[in-house]
Amino acid sequence: MPTNADRRVALLTLGCARNEVDSEELAARLAAGGWAVTTDGTDADVVVVNTCGFVAKAKQDSIDTLLAAADTGAKVVATGCLAERYGEQLAGELPEADAVLGFDHYPDMAARLDAILAGEKIASHVPRDRRTLLPLTPVARREAVEVVVPGHLPAHLRGVMRQRLEKGPVAPLKLASGCDRRCTFCAIPSFRGAFVSRTPDEVLAEAEWLASTGVRELVLVSENSTSYGKDLGDPRLLERLLPQLAAVSGIVRVRVSYLQPAETRPGLVEAIATTPGVAPYFDLSFQHSSEPVLRRMRRFGSTERFLELLDSVRKLDPDAGARSNVIVGFPGETREDVDELARFLTEARLDAVGVFDYSDEDGTEAADLPDKVSESDIKKRYDWMSALAEELCAQRAADRIGSHVEVMVDSLDDDAVEGRAGHQAPEVDGSTTLVEGGGIELSSLRPGDFVRARVVDSVGVDLVAVPIEMISPADS
Repeated sequence: MPTNADRRVALLTLGCARNEVDSEELAARLAAGGWAVTTDGTDADVVVVNTCGFVAKAKQDSIDTLLAAADTGAKVVATGCLAERYGEQLAGELPEADAVLGFDHYPDMAARLDAILAGEKIASHVPRDRRTLLPLTPVARREAVEVVVPGHLPAHLRGVMRQRLEKGPVAPLKLASGCDRRCTFCAIPSFRGAFVSRTPDEVLAEAEWLASTGVRELVLVSENSTSYGKDLGDPRLLERLLPQLAAVSGIVRVRVSYLQPAETRPGLVEAIATTPGVAPYFDLSFQHSSEPVLRRMRRFGSTERFLELLDSVRKLDPDAGARSNVIVGFPGETREDVDELARFLTEARLDAVGVFDYSDEDGTEAADLPDKVSESDIKKRYDWMSALAEELCAQRAADRIGSHVEVMVDSLDDDAVEGRAGHQAPEVDGSTTLVEGGGIELSSLRPGDFVRARVVDSVGVDLVAVPIEMISPADS
């Protein structure tokens, strides 16, 4: 067995930005326990795979990663959403994993890995509905929260428990954990638990720490950012927190993600659209726009209500960005429902649309709904809606030609300088390529520079722009 100084653990992360934060919190715990933490499975003693369990493809990607990790000869540990959701079942079906550990194992993960490396057998996680672990009433959760949200002692009291695994000018910052909504297609609340906000002091402390590591843009993540503060007794808390985050020294842009349309209040719309330093960016989880489908999903809204919401955004900032995800093939969906969704997307002028084909998820109410759409019809609808969304989003990008955008420089190579405008979140919304022709030489730019640029072309959802003014250099 390697000595303490030689123990190496590789953390491999799949899924969303929330998982990225979980991995960086785990990295800090493991480093404090004497482990050298890396993201490279080569020569690691233990490979920890932070899995995703959202949809079928994500599950398969997680299993494939676990199997590949086992081929390295290292001990393999499954954690994250897939492990939390299936626990013992996953362990039984995947003997290549040396352990399947759930969220409750996170506080003492270093000791667990010590034992696994020593050849001890750790009992696999036993799944349970985590929604039942906290009081039903959000404001009654504060006293019980430390039991079910590992490491929830506020950062300003304990110091930030996080170690960055990927360097760069952008980082996710977790606002909250869990979700109180009961969408019939979604299993996330059952294994992520009830909604719990982090306190503003904790969020601000971590924002300051991230800024000290070179982060320039914060991406606020949670299962539902519009619920932030309701368990703290103040559902308008995010509106007051945003200016404070934007004022953190070194931070030049704050971006909010995961907004529920039914909870997106006018005050929050105004705060996001008009607060200096906050990206006018609306990541709205529409999922569909036909009222009958939305009701079966146990969601609220309609084409007209969603268009009114987008109109309220654009009255405050005509160039504001908006993106969403939609599901086709939900049980009971008719061709008329699909046509209604197409009408909405055509009129919504979204910058990015993720299209998902419905599939039954274990433990969800939708899995037992009648009137299933055939797999062949789901595929046809998915192909059509994907093509429509691609065309519409490309047109929205083309409409931005001639406008000015504020671009965060992400990366440089010999051929291109890549960054993102305010309507482009990392990895999901396209990018902006900076080219010569403005008032700034490309050779002078570095990751983290924040520049104003003029859009001169578009390619699909991506923009091409010339930088014309330095707003804030990376070393400012």
